[in-house]
Amino acid sequence: MVPRYARPAMTALWEPEAKYRIWFEIEAHATQKLADLGVVPQSAAKALWDWWATNPTIDVDAIDAIEAVTKHDVIAFLDWVAQQVGEEARFMHQGMTSSDVLDTTLSVQLARASDILLADLDGLLAAIKTRAEEHKYTPTIGRSHGIHAEPVTFGLKLAQAYAEFDRCRARLVAARAEIATCAISGAVGTFANVDPAVEEYVAEQLGLAIEPVSTQVIPRDRHAMFFATLGVIASSIERLAVEIRHLQRTEVLEAEEYFSPGQKGSSAMPHKRNPILTENLTGLARVVRSAVTPALENVALWHERDISHSSVERYIGPDATITLDFALARLTGVVEKLLVYPARMEKNLNRMGGLIHSQRVLLALTQAGLTRDDAYRLVQRNAMKVWESDGALSLLDLLKADADVTAALSAQQLEEKFDLGYHFKHVDTIFARVFG
Repeated sequence: MVPRYARPAMTALWEPEAKYRIWFEIEAHATQKLADLGVVPQSAAKALWDWWATNPTIDVDAIDAIEAVTKHDVIAFLDWVAQQVGEEARFMHQGMTSSDVLDTTLSVQLARASDILLADLDGLLAAIKTRAEEHKYTPTIGRSHGIHAEPVTFGLKLAQAYAEFDRCRARLVAARAEIATCAISGAVGTFANVDPAVEEYVAEQLGLAIEPVSTQVIPRDRHAMFFATLGVIASSIERLAVEIRHLQRTEVLEAEEYFSPGQKGSSAMPHKRNPILTENLTGLARVVRSAVTPALENVALWHERDISHSSVERYIGPDATITLDFALARLTGVVEKLLVYPARMEKNLNRMGGLIHSQRVLLALTQAGLTRDDAYRLVQRNAMKVWESDGALSLLDLLKADADVTAALSAQQLEEKFDLGYHFKHVDTIFARVFG
């Protein structure tokens, strides 16, 4: 985790003290249920909860010092709690194994991280919707292969982004449900020394589902799906970031990141206004996606368990969620403050002498009786003249002067095919599909 790209709420989920607090809750809830079942005395559960009620500070350094000797983090924690609680603490962890604590804790952390990310997505969706409605009918050029294609609106560009992030949100809801499971099943997952009722109780207390078959560890296909979902969200962030970066290029300049008073774009060139935020988002997306392959490789553990996944998850759990949280918040700010230049969009629409209307002329010629190949040839031979003139010539003027074209279409019919508004007649339909 790099503090530069981290926000407090998400970072706090992964702090050692937060982790140990979840560990204690798991152990205490399990002890409580064991007491209710008569396996351990009620006084054991009461001792744990009475100590907890004093709202103690978790001494991370003291636990680390014990672990330096035991070389086992869960045992170190249990030893430290026993020092605080006293003799009754010996009933903690009855029939449990370390993975019961570690895996269930990771489930809690990832579920809580998901809640933060879902709130982030809600904020981003709201920002995109506001700007999409603002520019619902702002004409701009659509590009395919980076080349002028046909007119769209800037609102449609943003509506596409909204629909994409709405899908991302639905995927994250599903991924959260899949990852939020509890395993308290003991060694190799057979419940030989801990009743399944304990797992059910702990799951209920922590807001988790029970893991049907834990084999001592929660199956890592769940985690693979979770991190893959984060990777897809990161890619969607990059998609919108790259669009903004392209639109900010000097030759285009249809939209631009907000440039605050006193901000400097270059140490050498005072004129520079660089798309640093969206470039940063492209880099952060790569970091989040880097967690996906290790998560996939974690699925194939040996037999009932090994710990080859453990070191990986100690990295990717915090790093992927903290980075994605930051990236979503940053993108929301970019969208909210994005500078949009309709006049420049209009200028670019007119940049190539009306070439953007070529398809309408092509279709009109076919409807007038020409074969598609002949119609394409007539339009293209005039369009290439405009292209080679770098937009200095007018496609409409050339078509009006082409006897083969005017034999099929009148000057008035040709002019009708150059109506910009024609392209936007279904914008309302698309917006209704996206926004309801």
